[in-house]
Amino acid sequence: MTALDDARALLAEFPVADGHNDLPWALRHTGYDLDARDLTADQSAHQHTDLPRLRSGGVGAQFWSVYVPSDLPDPVPATLEQIDCVRQLIERYPKELAPALTAADMEAARGEGRIASLMGAEGGHCIANSLGTLRGLYALGVRYLTLTHNHNVDWADSATDEPRAGGLTAFGREVVREMNRLGMLVDLSHVAATTMRDALDASEAPVLFSHSSARAVCDHPRNIPDDVLERLPANGGVAMVTFVPKFVLQAAVDWTAAADENLRAHGFHHLDTSPEAMKVHAAFEERNPRPVATAATVADHLDHMREVAGIDHLGIGGDYDGTAFTPDGLRDVSGYPNLIAELLQRGWSKADLAKLTWKNAVRVLGDAEDVARSLRAVRPPSNATLEALDGGR
Repeated sequence: MTALDDARALLAEFPVADGHNDLPWALRHTGYDLDARDLTADQSAHQHTDLPRLRSGGVGAQFWSVYVPSDLPDPVPATLEQIDCVRQLIERYPKELAPALTAADMEAARGEGRIASLMGAEGGHCIANSLGTLRGLYALGVRYLTLTHNHNVDWADSATDEPRAGGLTAFGREVVREMNRLGMLVDLSHVAATTMRDALDASEAPVLFSHSSARAVCDHPRNIPDDVLERLPANGGVAMVTFVPKFVLQAAVDWTAAADENLRAHGFHHLDTSPEAMKVHAAFEERNPRPVATAATVADHLDHMREVAGIDHLGIGGDYDGTAFTPDGLRDVSGYPNLIAELLQRGWSKADLAKLTWKNAVRVLGDAEDVARSLRAVRPPSNATLEALDGGR
């Protein structure tokens, strides 16, 4: 058997529990026309994700991102529409997708051969500075909140904005406390390193990085510094490596900055993945060949992250349908076996790979549930406000 055969065999038993997929936002561009993007058919002309490719990739659980842009004027109803999209997908494909709220639900779905479908909200802007709204999202099934996206929120600094809070404010720490009480994972992808450290100080439950790689391997502010990775064993958290070339390949960082500027010069947002924006991207790439990441590039990050944080604290968060470009060998959701094969060839054991793909993700959600049960017994819901805790910030 080849390494790829061994990888597929391992994934049949311990499938990928992926931390971040932006399919709901990709579907928003169609007006959520699920007939136009029937997931039982090949959608490779339009997006990274469909059911046949999820199966081919060995995916057994997916955190669907219910993302809305951080500069959207009214993010709460748009977030609710994203949640509704995920619910429609689960109802439309009940033989393939299983609704999941807990670690036990994930394991039950694996036993049934269905893909456990969880939700994560990307960016604290979607709670509109309201702990009541945070609880509402949890009640609707959201099981992690990324504290920021690309811009700061009033109570936390983003990795890609000018520092303002210096990490978390008092209200930001209260958000973390309330997430712990609920059992909602504190997701630290996208946040500034100062926010990561403050959240680790404040959190009573394990944290998550739903889609981030190692800053020591690729010096991008979206990645995780080693001192933060070193804290994961004590916290119990999990860092899920992402595949986005501009976060994993140093040569892609400068190229991406130029490509983003080209998009803005043509009147597009630099994260726009619409067909019109992609035409502009393609013309730029023809003039300026893109540095190409591979499965080996991602494996380099995982080798480093295992050395610093340990195997019990790693996972996978591809960010499919949330990026314009993907690595060779990891073009879409069918590519996970290529990464596992690369790691097998590097000497990773099957026991370690089972933790990477499945066990760590299930464990971290279960641990957050355990902490929440304890906290709810002694702590009522918080009705604190930004104004009361942060005053005139």
